[in-house]
Amino acid sequence: MAASANGGFADVPLGGGGGGDGGTGGGGDGEQQALPTMRKQPSRLASGMKRLASKVSSMRVPEMRGLKRTHSSAQSGLRGLRFLDKTGKDGWKSVEKRFDEMSADGRLQKENFAKCIGMAESKEFASEVFVALARRRHINPDDGVTKEQLKEFWEEMTDQNFDSRLRIFFDMCDKNGDGKLTEDEVKEIMVLSASANKLAKLKSHAATYASLIMEELDPDGRGYIEIWQLETLLRGMVASQGPPTEKFQQASTSLARSMVPSSHRSPMQRRISKTVDFIHENWKRIWVISLWAIANLALFVFKFVQYRNRAVFEVMGYCVCVAKGAAETCKLNMALILLPVCRNTLTALRSTALSKVVPFDDNINFHKVIALAIATGAGTHTLAHVTCDFPRLVSCPRDKFQEKLGHFFNFVQPTWGTLLASTPGWTGILLILIMSFSFTLATHSFRRSVVKLPSPLHHLAGFNAFWYAHHLLAIAYILLVLHSYFIFLTKQWYKRTTWMYLAVPVFFYACERLTRKLREKNYRVSIIRAAIYPGNVLSIYMKRPPTFKYKSGMYMFVKCPDVSPFEWHPFSITSAPGDDYLSVHIRTLGDWTSELRNLFGKACEAEVNSKKATLSRLETTVVADGLAEDTRFPKVYIDGPFGAPAQNYRKYDILLLIGLGIGATPFISILKDLLNNIKSNEEQQSSHDTELGCSFKTNGPGRAYFYWVTREQGSFEWFKGVMNDVAESDHDNVIEMHNYLTSVYEEGDARSALIAMVQSLQHAKNGVDIVSGSKIRTHFARPNWRKVFSDLANSHKNSRIGVFYCGSPTLTKTLRDLSIEFSHTSTTRFHFHKENF
Repeated sequence: MAASANGGFADVPLGGGGGGDGGTGGGGDGEQQALPTMRKQPSRLASGMKRLASKVSSMRVPEMRGLKRTHSSAQSGLRGLRFLDKTGKDGWKSVEKRFDEMSADGRLQKENFAKCIGMAESKEFASEVFVALARRRHINPDDGVTKEQLKEFWEEMTDQNFDSRLRIFFDMCDKNGDGKLTEDEVKEIMVLSASANKLAKLKSHAATYASLIMEELDPDGRGYIEIWQLETLLRGMVASQGPPTEKFQQASTSLARSMVPSSHRSPMQRRISKTVDFIHENWKRIWVISLWAIANLALFVFKFVQYRNRAVFEVMGYCVCVAKGAAETCKLNMALILLPVCRNTLTALRSTALSKVVPFDDNINFHKVIALAIATGAGTHTLAHVTCDFPRLVSCPRDKFQEKLGHFFNFVQPTWGTLLASTPGWTGILLILIMSFSFTLATHSFRRSVVKLPSPLHHLAGFNAFWYAHHLLAIAYILLVLHSYFIFLTKQWYKRTTWMYLAVPVFFYACERLTRKLREKNYRVSIIRAAIYPGNVLSIYMKRPPTFKYKSGMYMFVKCPDVSPFEWHPFSITSAPGDDYLSVHIRTLGDWTSELRNLFGKACEAEVNSKKATLSRLETTVVADGLAEDTRFPKVYIDGPFGAPAQNYRKYDILLLIGLGIGATPFISILKDLLNNIKSNEEQQSSHDTELGCSFKTNGPGRAYFYWVTREQGSFEWFKGVMNDVAESDHDNVIEMHNYLTSVYEEGDARSALIAMVQSLQHAKNGVDIVSGSKIRTHFARPNWRKVFSDLANSHKNSRIGVFYCGSPTLTKTLRDLSIEFSHTSTTRFHFHKENF
């Protein structure tokens, strides 16, 4: 939702139609605030809803019980008042099968009804449906139902007629069956809906929202509402949202299918076109990987041929050629693997012309690819020696050994024992052990604690184990130099080349670590404020060091000596460059973040302990002010800033920012920066118009769309201040925010129907969303990403749109594929960037 130009709040769709939006802000104290009033000129939605409420209030009950309907677009939309997620052609067969499994004496009890019909996640809600349907047929719910009665229930629930579904919904609310809904009955069904949709805050305010519905639909104070009033409200909601008609959707789909480019019409053309598209999208990665692969192949072949022509080949054969070739690639890769983690260097290079040809955003991925190559090379080298070279060396006839290899071993033929006890032997064994240990703990399953190990081995999973294990690789580099310097088959020091490979990269990396150590003394920061939000999120606001210069989208490292004197952890910066403070939002996910939250929790007077921090979820926001005398925060050091893909957002015409859960953090800084620019530009515009009589233009994106998808209602507390600031200050609709809460059943589901009603009424009345508590309206379920891209392509033709995503990998492929697809089927160019998460 964006602030409308006339001063009100309206859901602004991408293409000028009627969509909705969302967002949040994490700067406030998080306490429950009085709902702010709307501004003088309400939005079209607000005006429409008020007219609707007035219309409902002024209407009187028609004498006839039934309602005659016309087939309108509103009625088409109302068909979405459904009770089941999916019915399908074989829906009843599945229900019948479950009935046979769950029934006792041919009857299904109420407690098994939810699971039987496929509403297991909404057991309480399903039980009320069961009672309502049983009451209508004069069946005692405690006696259960037969298969025939269950089939009647099923047919009524899946009936495409809206009257039938509305009647079920009304009967659910109408506990005593008198055809009238009292405030208590509305409250009870509101509590059920809130529970089914995991909305704890809404549940606690059910009485307030039930009163709101009665206030709007029962202005005469009769103490009840009837079914026709409920229907009128539902119709008004659908009409105000204005969904496209089915015929229009079908026509659009048909037209899209018929306009297939000629390059995609035959299988061969499709393959060629996809190949060209792939090269076009990945040419930076392709040339870097190709150059790296060629270098590895060249070194392998060079060493292979070199040992093929030496005397040792006559004893060990091709095994020694393979072992030495693999070792040479390991030398190169052990040097290269340090470069992608030289963060200061990469941050500086991102702003140079090199960024046009080198994919600096893929530094971590390249680091992982090199690690895989090292593992492959080291494994090949070890296996070739142990399974082939050593046996041949030990069993070689003495005369042949003395002639071909004697001078390399001081004319003493080695045994298995002497080989393993030698400097190359024991250093090689330690290298394999350290590398295997470090590489294993760096895998996704261990680093993200996916693997569950028994105590005390459970300490091997998690970020802490990964961090410490990676630092063991410093020992591995020392062992590598020793291993290569004391090798048997090379005597000249200048041919022992490992140190030559490592010298420059190790120097660069050592400078990086030294820079961090030196900056640490200057970057101990004072804490201004800290807050613990619902969902176990800690926000820290710090005084910004004068020399700390950054761009929106960057990240920094944080160290808390009270938790660990060595560990640094990366977090996105959520403040804007124009702010006089620095802020980060930290989600409690592991040992380090849990302990950090505990320390700040004590300062925030939060009643938490180390065990509770990882298992419990706070329902309220707790804040502590660093300026208070009795508040003592733990010491915090920072290092950075470091570059990230989102920092180059200004080079695009339009922005599409997508965050999943805590993945919204890198984009909050961008939104704040855009908002600060909006406020600054308004002042400069006014100044230019007054002094020069000319317009003032700025560089950067002309529009930003922010989609935040989260599964917990409490998440909206994190950035509520930012959302409200956007709604109040963005008069030109530069920023359009969309919140999606996935724990709520999608719009049109009976389980969320009452919540949607209250949301519309509350937003129309006070301009505040009941779900997020902000002025940005929240949508239910997940966005239709294809529609999002389609609307953007139609609204911003011939534009370059930067698509920035931060979240779990599950959505990465979908967004990347849509970016490629719409870039080639429209005049809009989508450039996809994935933040490391």
